[in-house]
Amino acid sequence: MPTMHALRLCPLLSTIRSTPPRATAAARQGALFVARCSSAGTPSAAQALKISSIPTKPVEGQKTGTSGLRKKVKVFQQENYLANWIQALFNSLPPEDYVGATLVLGGDGRYFNKEAAQIIIKIAAGNGVQKIIVGRNGLLSTPAVSAVIRKRKANGGFIMSASHNPGGPDNDWGIKFNYSSGQPAPETITDQIYGNTLSISEIKTADIPDTDLSSVGVVSYGDFAIEVIDPVSDYLELMENVFDFQLIKDLLSRPDFRFIFDAMHAITGAYAGPIFVEKLGADPDCILNGVPLEDFGNGHPDPNLTYAKELVFTMFGTHAPDFGAASDGDGDRNMILGKRFFITPSDSVAIIAANAQTAIPYFQFGTKGLARSMPTSGALDRVAEKLNVPFFEVPTGWKFFGNLMDAGKLSICGEESFGTGSDHIREKDGIWAVLAWLSILAHRNKDKKVGERLVSVEDIAMEHWKTYGRNFFSRYDYEACESHSANQMMDHLRDVMANSKPGEKYGNYTLQFADDFSYTDPVDGSTVSKQGLRFVFTDGSRIIFRLSGTGSAGATIRLYIEQFESDISKHSLDAQTALKPLIDLALSVSKLKDFTGREKPTVIT
Repeated sequence: MPTMHALRLCPLLSTIRSTPPRATAAARQGALFVARCSSAGTPSAAQALKISSIPTKPVEGQKTGTSGLRKKVKVFQQENYLANWIQALFNSLPPEDYVGATLVLGGDGRYFNKEAAQIIIKIAAGNGVQKIIVGRNGLLSTPAVSAVIRKRKANGGFIMSASHNPGGPDNDWGIKFNYSSGQPAPETITDQIYGNTLSISEIKTADIPDTDLSSVGVVSYGDFAIEVIDPVSDYLELMENVFDFQLIKDLLSRPDFRFIFDAMHAITGAYAGPIFVEKLGADPDCILNGVPLEDFGNGHPDPNLTYAKELVFTMFGTHAPDFGAASDGDGDRNMILGKRFFITPSDSVAIIAANAQTAIPYFQFGTKGLARSMPTSGALDRVAEKLNVPFFEVPTGWKFFGNLMDAGKLSICGEESFGTGSDHIREKDGIWAVLAWLSILAHRNKDKKVGERLVSVEDIAMEHWKTYGRNFFSRYDYEACESHSANQMMDHLRDVMANSKPGEKYGNYTLQFADDFSYTDPVDGSTVSKQGLRFVFTDGSRIIFRLSGTGSAGATIRLYIEQFESDISKHSLDAQTALKPLIDLALSVSKLKDFTGREKPTVIT
């Protein structure tokens, strides 16, 4: 019999029999690989694991992007589809990175995670991994996976998530691998994974039963151990070391300050109660949609003005709270709102960076450097210049920040796609961003007596713009476009660029340069190209076009528009009004409507 400590193991068939009727078919499909590879009884603790080699053949469509592999659930439920990718990953890593090593496993709680976790555990054991650390019920936010990897000195970890994409039997699922620093695997590895999926012929798996992940504890099979941990504790400990929790608690306990957080029925629902309510004393009613669900309550867990409708309605209502925030499916993104006031992600990271040293203990000695993704507005650039710290502009993808952090060059960074973070981990971090804003508000109001007017989110933004100027910014997302048409549009824009010259007039704007953004990493010298088409004008205005690879079907065209304004009298303008001439120019130059047939974007940020 296996050695057991507080865990119960249940055979595959009993797991399937106990599955609710709605999920039975999915569970059976997800278990196809496991059922066919079981060939022996349970090994004893004193015996070596029995490893089976299961013949397989390549399947199409396993190209791995910056955010791992994302497809529809039904694709992953195909026989050996997930198993092939996991084995291809192990085939891509040096043996010293996993044989006898510890790996972390967690996810956002979406549909198919339970079945996938069992597959991953067995293949990890079959390839010589010594220990898997997994969050209870398979739950760990993406930031928490990074934190656990770093705290427990694991060799890496699996994240089961399709991020902000919808979940459920008919929607999306995803998997990615993070390295020992807690950051996403580099392209050198993701390219190798894809190459190995094209030639894979066998899957190595351990003949062990499914593991009950509902209780904290350890179970051992020979030299292989599975440790189930509380999904919150390591991450919470880290947050307490970064922020002044007493300062935030003082703010949240004020009778004249109201806070609301929308977990969107996603993974941060598991963290909001322990952090905001139990540790910081917030009213339990401040949490919206706080129960993580496999289909996110049939919602789209993307924290923006379109999909976080309930929060937006509340924050722009008559009796709006003072501060509102939301996070996404896997907990790495965030949206920040004041009372009837939206903070763009580009402004958010700039404001956090400008206030970090005074409001957040982790940065009391200053910041090492600041960085943003290329499409993100230049607001952060101006903060870096004023603080006299190094600044970096990188391609979209958090792994590019990770290299700079590991080299000690970067403290705070962000992406316009609602991602903000720092070098406390190697992923963007939604809860961290919310705590950062609460820290700034708490610091600004610490000497205010009850009844005095509090410094608001809007006040902080207006003061920031007065100091640095305002970078008006907007992003138009055209989701699920036909891929061929989207690529045709991008080819058209490349032709326009090829025939453009500096000094050329585009309406009222004068072209400074137009290019396809490329990047050379200052740490390791690696280069990436074709990261986004940029039209940059002499007044600092920018138009940028990118095709996003974070969805599971079709193509998402992202159009970014930015214009700097130093005139304080214009800082209160609505962004869509201020940017309308640039938006019209972008749509005209790209012929987006002609190529895609789209009259309007799916999402406006």
